[in-house]
Amino acid sequence: MNPGPHDVLSRILSACKAERAVTASFRLHAPWALHSAGTEGALIRMCTGPGYWICPDGGTPVEIAPRDIVMLPRGTPHTVSSTRDPGDRVVPFADLLKAHMIGRHGDHPIELTYGADSKGSTDTPPTQLFSLHLWMPALDVGTIPAELPPLIVLRADELALAHTLANTMELLVQDSLAQRPGWQLSAARMGDLLLVHILGEYLRTPATARQGTPNVLDDPGIARAVAAMQEEPQRGWSIAQLAAVAYLSRTVFVDRFRALLGVPPMQYLSAYRMNLAAERLRQPRARIADVAEATGYTSEKAFSRAFQRWIGVSPTQYQRDASAP
Repeated sequence: MNPGPHDVLSRILSACKAERAVTASFRLHAPWALHSAGTEGALIRMCTGPGYWICPDGGTPVEIAPRDIVMLPRGTPHTVSSTRDPGDRVVPFADLLKAHMIGRHGDHPIELTYGADSKGSTDTPPTQLFSLHLWMPALDVGTIPAELPPLIVLRADELALAHTLANTMELLVQDSLAQRPGWQLSAARMGDLLLVHILGEYLRTPATARQGTPNVLDDPGIARAVAAMQEEPQRGWSIAQLAAVAYLSRTVFVDRFRALLGVPPMQYLSAYRMNLAAERLRQPRARIADVAEATGYTSEKAFSRAFQRWIGVSPTQYQRDASAP
């Protein structure tokens, strides 16, 4: 049965899951400017107090107002600053985090104060920047939709949902700072919820409001095919079968799929299967044979070879690493 229009988005976003979340709260006194060299996974930011500017490397600075939601779906390198042009005052985020991070990245939330006036009194309130890094070690085209831009901004003065997401973001970070038992799992699951809402809102936005940038929901046929792959990843899909789901000829289907998602259909399917396999292997007592069957492989050996080519380690080693303290 082909998925209905409302199911397509849910199935496309069902792969967006983080292994763990890294939370941070930065109290920033102007003037300040910080550069991120990029992260493995998605990065979400929200601020209270004075707004700030964000500029992806090689891009154009964008002004961010309090309670706007900012997301870098692939953790693109970027600069955040109190002014549009920070000049030569930019400090690497990494240098700042080294002095405040305890243990492995993500073991503890990060809380710090920084800026020219951080040690003295000032009439200007600081920018309180809340940050959430969703770590996705198997990130590829099978998880975050490939056609997304490097930066997504949901404006609080234009979208009611942004206010709700901002409150959720603030509560998530503040709760994690207390480090009560279970905080890491709670942060990761709440982070997944934020991720899905932000991506869903962006993907539902008409193309004209996205400066004409197409996404998978703009083409119902391709959307049906993507949803079908994710609904039945164990099925031995062929190009002809997927083209039939999309109601397109094979040539037109492949051309449209590649143009919209940036990769051929079979590469997308392989990526989704590997990310699904990685997720299942992280579950306690997962059997490799069961994971192989669930992702469309007829033998455990064939699955193990494919998984090692994709991730870089064998399924057994991946399980061992995932269960390590």
